[in-house]
Amino acid sequence: MVHEQTEGAGRAAAWEDPKTVSARAPRILVADDQLEMRTLIRKMLVRRGYEVVEASDGPDLVRVLIDGLTADESRAPDLIITDVRMPGFTGLEVLARLRREQWNTPVILITAFGDAKLHGEAQRLGAAYVLDKPFELDELRDAVEAALAVARG
Repeated sequence: MVHEQTEGAGRAAAWEDPKTVSARAPRILVADDQLEMRTLIRKMLVRRGYEVVEASDGPDLVRVLIDGLTADESRAPDLIITDVRMPGFTGLEVLARLRREQWNTPVILITAFGDAKLHGEAQRLGAAYVLDKPFELDELRDAVEAALAVARG
C-alpha cells in the first residue's frame, strides 16, 4: 500500500484547502499495481510540475480518495489516472462508483487489455481517455493536459 504525496522535488504535501487550489499545481492521483508503471508516470508528471499522490491497488485508491477528503485540510485530486486491472477493485469499478456518487473528477484509464467492450464501457461511464499499453509518455502527457483543461472549463 502506497500513500505517497509528492510535490515538486518529492517533498511531502498535505491535503490542502480547496480555496488555495488555484495557486497550486494540479494534484493527480496515480493508481497502478505495478510499481514500475507508477514510478514512470509519477516522474513524468512531477517533471511537468504536477503534484502526485500514488495508490498501489483498487482498495488503496479508494482509501487515498477518502483520506484526502477527510483530512484536516482536505483536497480532492484534480485528475485520476488508474490502471483498469488491479487487485481489489478495477479502475472501471472505481470510475463507476465515482460517477454514481456524482463525482466529476476526470479519469484517465490505462490498460493492457483495451478491447472494444472496455472502451465502450469506459466511454459510457465518462472516462476522459483510455490509453492502451504500451503507450508513449507524450500521449499520456497530452491526455492529462487536455483532461485538466476541460475540467477547468
